[in-house]
Amino acid sequence: MSMTVFSRLNAVLIKAASGMTAAAMAVIAVVIPYEVFGRYVLGDMPVWSGEAATYALVWASMMGSAVGLRKGYQVSLKILMDKLPKTLFLVATGGMYAGMLAFLVLMTYFGMRQTVVNMRQLSTAIGIPMGLPYLALPAGFMLMLLITVEQCWTFFHSESKGD
Repeated sequence: MSMTVFSRLNAVLIKAASGMTAAAMAVIAVVIPYEVFGRYVLGDMPVWSGEAATYALVWASMMGSAVGLRKGYQVSLKILMDKLPKTLFLVATGGMYAGMLAFLVLMTYFGMRQTVVNMRQLSTAIGIPMGLPYLALPAGFMLMLLITVEQCWTFFHSESKGD
């Protein structure tokens, strides 16, 4: 697969993740006020609302993290990195990418294991398999992994051309 196709795939996935983030935030924006209204006005809180808001928050966090990574919203020490000599800059950047790739591979792997283990357990209020909320972890980390691979490739490919 060429890098152009890979970049397009990542762009489609990021667009989907952005939509999922917006949808999850919309769920939170509707469910929390409904829960507060039920508790204080009606005197009866719906049992499913807390779980729904929590699971929506998990999905919004993981998908939003991937979108933020793609847009460059992560914390960095750019002012320090720009002062490094070119060789040291390349070594530090390579180390950063290696660390991120290793971390994201491990988190994707263990997130999948946790998802599979929790598929047999049902949530207490909604009754869905707990693997569905847990699926946000490997999905988000896998998306971040794909983005990091693309960024790493782009960075070192442009560096090898002298950019």
